Amino acid sequence: MSQEKKWDATAMSDQTGRVAIVTGANSGIGFETAKELAKKGATVVMACRNQAKGEAAVDVIRSEKPASGVQVMALDLSSLASVRTFAAEFSAKFERLDLLINNAGVMALPKRFETEDGFEMQFGTNHLGHFALTGLLYDLLTKTPDSRVVNVSSGAHQAGRMAWDDLQFTKSYSPFGAYSQSKLANLLFTYELQRRMDSAGMKTLATAAHPGWTATNLQTHSGVTGLLNPLFGQKPPMGALPTLYAATAPEAVAAGYYGPDGFMAMRGYPKRTESNARSHDLEAARKLWAVSEELTAVSFGGK
Repeated sequence: MSQEKKWDATAMSDQTGRVAIVTGANSGIGFETAKELAKKGATVVMACRNQAKGEAAVDVIRSEKPASGVQVMALDLSSLASVRTFAAEFSAKFERLDLLINNAGVMALPKRFETEDGFEMQFGTNHLGHFALTGLLYDLLTKTPDSRVVNVSSGAHQAGRMAWDDLQFTKSYSPFGAYSQSKLANLLFTYELQRRMDSAGMKTLATAAHPGWTATNLQTHSGVTGLLNPLFGQKPPMGALPTLYAATAPEAVAAGYYGPDGFMAMRGYPKRTESNARSHDLEAARKLWAVSEELTAVSFGGK
């Protein structure tokens, strides 16, 4: 009997008529995610901090699919002003939002940097920027039938701890401590968002994904990980599959978490997986939500 075919981008249903935002879409898994959605007919907004790199990425996608509805809009997740401007411009331009793919991120910065608003860069970019973006687009998302939010986390969430007494790592900075905290925050946010939407009777799905060990420029500052990329890291088209599955597969479930099916979830085809117990801590999720609203001045369905 032949082995069951694994899920890949060719299995995606037609996305014509759907509108997607992919943050950090000019390279890595964000680029592959945007490209595959565009190839399936979606209108894809590549939300990029660097406009020139974004336009170059658009040119590559259009060279493969000339009629693709792909475009760049400026978004710097380390600036709440930029997030607000992007959300306002997007909402003025589009009447629907089917897929919000919160993909962009920074990893293991060698020293402590701050966002424009004074947040530790990884927590501010990877979590707070996406929290604010999702909140500002919440009304558009929840009025679009069958919409989804996909938050891209990481296996690094397993090492994550919410440093409630020092979320911004001002006392003692740890590159991987800050990164893993931000990736744990992505999951706490995903699950709490789904609970709140369920309570409000919303039909939007909040899902999460992780790319396993994928060779991208995200590992620029991660030392040995970056050096071992050529040996162990899978290519970005494979790393994007869990995100694409979470975003489009009919089988994807509310608050589902998807990653590679291979050894230690480092590589392979997408499957549903489990995040750790800390990511399901209800008290931590509620606390993070309250802190995030306070720091960003964004409330869902509100201001």
